[in-house]
Order: sequence, then structure tokens, then C-alpha cells
Amino acid sequence: MRLRSLLFVPAGRPDRFAKAAASGADALILDLEDSVAFDRKAEGRAAVADWLGGVRRLPTFVRVNPLDGGLTALDLAAVLPARPDGLVLPKAEGATSIETLVAMLGGRRVPILPIATETPSAVFQLGSYGVVAEHLCGLTWGAEDLPAAIGATRSREDDGRYAAPYEMVRSLTLFGAHAAGVAAIETVFPRIDAPQALADYVARARRDGFTGMMAIHPAQIDIINQGFTPSGDDIAQARAIVAAFTAAPGAGALKLDGKMVDRPHLLQARRILAAAV
Repeated sequence: MRLRSLLFVPAGRPDRFAKAAASGADALILDLEDSVAFDRKAEGRAAVADWLGGVRRLPTFVRVNPLDGGLTALDLAAVLPARPDGLVLPKAEGATSIETLVAMLGGRRVPILPIATETPSAVFQLGSYGVVAEHLCGLTWGAEDLPAAIGATRSREDDGRYAAPYEMVRSLTLFGAHAAGVAAIETVFPRIDAPQALADYVARARRDGFTGMMAIHPAQIDIINQGFTPSGDDIAQARAIVAAFTAAPGAGALKLDGKMVDRPHLLQARRILAAAV
């Protein structure tokens, strides 16, 4: 499953589902959590189940409600018969949360994408996801609930950069995902009126090792997809590196176009080619 872009859509707005599906996103996330008021949860579940039961143009995830809120079982009962392509678990707190959700699935195998940094306790569990990696399709983070949970007034500096505590959380999520061997998915960019700022945000995410990103509006999708798709030059360089090491399989390092390349360059080249498929 290719996951460069995952577009959130409120479950209570089924009128937006088709437009979101036509946005070019690699996947949709139909959201039963924050975007749906408590007294409209049942209506949202019905809309999600109806959409999933139709002809799907692209993979569709469902963000269920947190495990500690008493609503997750109701969400699952409504949507599992329609076979979602994945579940997004908010306020996940490490491998234990995944094991709890897997048990609730009753033997169904549904990939899970945990939002892994929304509580203080969750931060200390980011290294635990390796033991449940077979159930995951990635790991992602968020910087909205965590500040509220610790009494912080905001998570960003005046220039839009994350404050130091949340940069740390972002980095730990990145390394936690790679340690577990699953996709590292960047969190959302809150502005829909700043395409260059979004492009810069995506470029930084890809540079740092994220492989995809969540989105909040269809207008963000093209920029995200382009940012996480290797360029023609990237692909050509990666092919040249792979070919050079194929021709000299015993080499630890070799010279290519006047520069030294070694095994880490080969690993990165293979990742670029895999992302280009």
C-alpha cells in the first residue's frame, strides 16, 4: 500500500467523501474521532459503513475513537463488516494499545496506523512498536493533543517551527517507526493557504526520513505527493549506484562520478527506487 498522502475527512460529512477520493490522495482517513460531535457518532459510523460498502477508488482508513473512551467497540462493530483497508488509532500508547485493538478485531487482520504521541505516557512507548510491527502499516504523530495534555500554551514558535519538546517527539516517532520497520508518516500541516510553506515542510520531512504525510484538505495533496515522489534525477542516480555495486558486489565503497559512495548510499538508493514504483 503506497502511503505518500493520507487525507482526513470528517465522518459526519459524507458529502465530502467523493471529492476527497478524487483528490489524488493515496488513501483516505474517515474520521470518527475529533471531527464528529458525540451526539453524531452513530450517524458518522453509518456514513462510513455506507461508503466502505460501495465501490472504493482508493484505500480507506477509519480513525476510531480512543481506547479509553468507551466508543471504540461501537466504531468497530459498525465499520468492520464493511472491511476498511486500515484503522487509525488515536492516543495510542505503545505496543499494549495495539495488542488491545488487535484483540478487539476478533481475528480480522486490519493494518493499524497509530497516532503515537498524543499523551505524555505515549512518548515513553515509542520504542515498543517493533513487537507488534506485523499489525502496523506505519507510525505517525501529532502535536495538538499533547500540549493540552501537559498544560502547554502552544506547540509552535512564532515563525511556525515546532518548539523544542515537540521537535523531540517528532524525532522519536521517526526513529520509532524505522526501528519497527514500518512507514514513518509525518503529521499534518495546519495551513491550506500557504503552498510554498507546505512544500518546504514536505521537503524537510522527506529529507529527515519520513515517507509520507497526513493532510487536512484536498488542496494539499498534489504538493505532498510530489514531495514524496523521487525526481527523475534521484531515480537515475539511485540506479547508477545500484548498478555500480552490482558490478562490484564485494566492494564496501567505490567511486562514482568523481564521488565516493558506500553501503549506506546503496541502502538509500534502494529505498528511492522502491518509493518510485
